[in-house]
Amino acid sequence: MLLRITLFFLSSLLFLGFCLFMYAFIAPRPLDTTDNAIFFKDGKSVNYCDLPKLDNTGLSADDIPKAYTPGCGFNQIPMPILSDCTEPLAEGVVDMRGLWLGTSGLKGFLERIEQCGNRVVITGHEIIHDFRLDGTLKNGARDIGMACNNFNAAIYFDEEVMTFRLFNLFDTVTRRMDGKEMIFTFINGIETRAKRICKYPNQLEE
Repeated sequence: MLLRITLFFLSSLLFLGFCLFMYAFIAPRPLDTTDNAIFFKDGKSVNYCDLPKLDNTGLSADDIPKAYTPGCGFNQIPMPILSDCTEPLAEGVVDMRGLWLGTSGLKGFLERIEQCGNRVVITGHEIIHDFRLDGTLKNGARDIGMACNNFNAAIYFDEEVMTFRLFNLFDTVTRRMDGKEMIFTFINGIETRAKRICKYPNQLEE
């Protein structure tokens, strides 16, 4: 009896592992709706201290096509995706917009956060994650991971913390503000403190 239970448990794990592998590396990616214009210029040329005013005078979050990572990662920093969006942040959403440089924790931490309405675009580590803060996989970050694998996470805001929930099953990454700093916490518990900067490091202007 014990042997049967053990074999069933092991076979279930193998099947689950096989399914995850197929999804991660074999399943097709979503239809790419990215506006290619974001790659026509270098995003390093932008002053990220000059943030868009969210005063409802321009486009809404729905008016801008969802962006995806090209191939397995971009070679040039794309231009901001939500630069023309002026929809005010949704209720309960904390303003984390800007270019963030790590000052402790993960080495080389650098990411750009754009927000309007309940939409967020995080660009960094050669990856674009474009998603809604509604806690669903349908509107979550459906893109690629660091190994060029399929990636799907639901993202939600709760008590001023932005949380990535992989496959909507378990929390993996959080972001929260601490005064003027942002704290990025990975699944392994490592915290990275980051400060806002105006330009990418090779043209740093704080």
